[in-house]
Amino acid sequence: MLSADSSAAPPASSGPIAVSPADGTPDASPETQISFLGPAGTRVSHVSVVGTRTGVHHGVLRAYSTGTGESFLPARPFTAGERVTVAATVRVGPAVYGARTSFVVAHQAPVSQSQFPHNPGDPSAVQHYASAPSIAPSTVRITTAARAGSSPGDLFLAPYQGDGEPGPMIVDQTGRLVWFHRLPAGYTATNFRIQQYQGRPVLSWWQGRVLEVGFGQGEDVIYSTGYRPIGRIRAGNGYHADLHEIRLESDGTAWIDAFDPIHTNLTSFRGGPNDVLTDSVVQEVDIRTGLVMWEWHALGHVPVTESHNPPPEGHFPWDYVHVNSIDPLPGGRVLLSARNTWTLYDVDMRTGAVTWRLGGDHSSFTIGPGARFYWQHDAEMQPNGQISVFDNGSDPGEEPQSRGLLLTLDPHVHTVTLARQFVNPHAKLLSSSQGDMIALPGGNWLLGYGGLPNFTEFSPTGQVLLDGTLGRNVQDFRTYLAPWSAPGEGSPALAASAAAGRLVVSASWNGATDVASWRVLTGPAPGLLAASGQAPAIGFQTSISVAPRGPYVRVQALDATGAVLGSSGVVRG
Repeated sequence: MLSADSSAAPPASSGPIAVSPADGTPDASPETQISFLGPAGTRVSHVSVVGTRTGVHHGVLRAYSTGTGESFLPARPFTAGERVTVAATVRVGPAVYGARTSFVVAHQAPVSQSQFPHNPGDPSAVQHYASAPSIAPSTVRITTAARAGSSPGDLFLAPYQGDGEPGPMIVDQTGRLVWFHRLPAGYTATNFRIQQYQGRPVLSWWQGRVLEVGFGQGEDVIYSTGYRPIGRIRAGNGYHADLHEIRLESDGTAWIDAFDPIHTNLTSFRGGPNDVLTDSVVQEVDIRTGLVMWEWHALGHVPVTESHNPPPEGHFPWDYVHVNSIDPLPGGRVLLSARNTWTLYDVDMRTGAVTWRLGGDHSSFTIGPGARFYWQHDAEMQPNGQISVFDNGSDPGEEPQSRGLLLTLDPHVHTVTLARQFVNPHAKLLSSSQGDMIALPGGNWLLGYGGLPNFTEFSPTGQVLLDGTLGRNVQDFRTYLAPWSAPGEGSPALAASAAAGRLVVSASWNGATDVASWRVLTGPAPGLLAASGQAPAIGFQTSISVAPRGPYVRVQALDATGAVLGSSGVVRG
């Protein structure tokens, strides 16, 4: 255990060290750790942590696996309403810095745990398979088949709402199912895609409960390319990971967000002295240790006066800012999108200060024709310095149609101009929530419409190259497209039924991408099986009619050379 130590006052300059909670944070968690993030080789000592009500706090230091700092873990929580003062000495090689911060601890507010109401859908727009009766995801209907110039790969979706089960789902560009992952009862998934972890491709997504108050409570998961769980990421400091962002970095860290309802005085906004406001919290987490390396709170940096979302009536908390995307940038900066202020924020990680705003009522840039956005999602800095953003334009409606925008910033004259917009010409799609804009190889762009079941791939000039939809009222927070190849999950599955002297066998292998054909084996006993038929693989499930050699049956998945990739168990037909 470390004792609070004020005997050695640290130097005045904090240098390159970012301390979290940042100085002036008005609503830190009572369970917060104190995070010291710096360059490689950062070491912390002489930590002093004092609360105005709880006094001196002892604790332990834990190092980040990245070697870029440490967190001080207090042995007991802080008390709501108190101010906490922190000082420490930080060494980076031969340089010595003082690190200080002072923050107030939040009065956290309980909120309704009721989940978001279910929207009825289309019962016919649900997939059912005899060989995989435990899964029933939404259908995917391709309305514009992939054209010349479209990007190769499969679609990565996480449907929920409407009819069909929620969960991570991969489909090919004809809409045929490749893989579906069933979730625990009451759970939803978002942000399903391929990322890199420990130098390898992995599948990642958020899963948890979506509350009717407008945010998620859950965790982020990492699966191998063989569909096996290899990691879980939980929010630190007593928060629950929210559904809006999970971004893996090459150094083994993850960027996530959380929503924190707190009691605060809203009398200046026609509210009460103890109303509930929801703050947005951003964290960089060390995946290996679970430590919070950096944390940022919108409250304290984004005034509530910037909100375009009026305080609600009734029991709902005021979601004044609603951060919905995180893009870490070079030079210790982070680009954040906040839906309810219509603004993108460039944040200095060392101080937590907003260095510039784009959009909203206090933009640092003069906005050119067509470049303004409303209720936006998924802002990302592109390699050429442009910013891509999904402009919802609603809710309530400010534009006739949702758009994908490419914006060019000129930091010298502080202007932003519209470089290109992507609008679906076949349907007037105005999405009230969610959505993304993803850069694809060759300059193509993929738009997922979030609160609407649609997705569209565009050429660099705006031509529609692929268009499709999930079932009615089905939502998909973000849509991704990427090449995918994987072995099947577990073993092949089959269902068999006898009719008129024939045996109809349905075969599938959840997630397998290399199955070219199926072979059916039948016989009088499980150990006496012989080939009775073979057929090319067609979609997720292939049905084959054979003349049986006996009541027992097994299927084998074959690759293009005829080699056996996997065999099912034996069942009696």
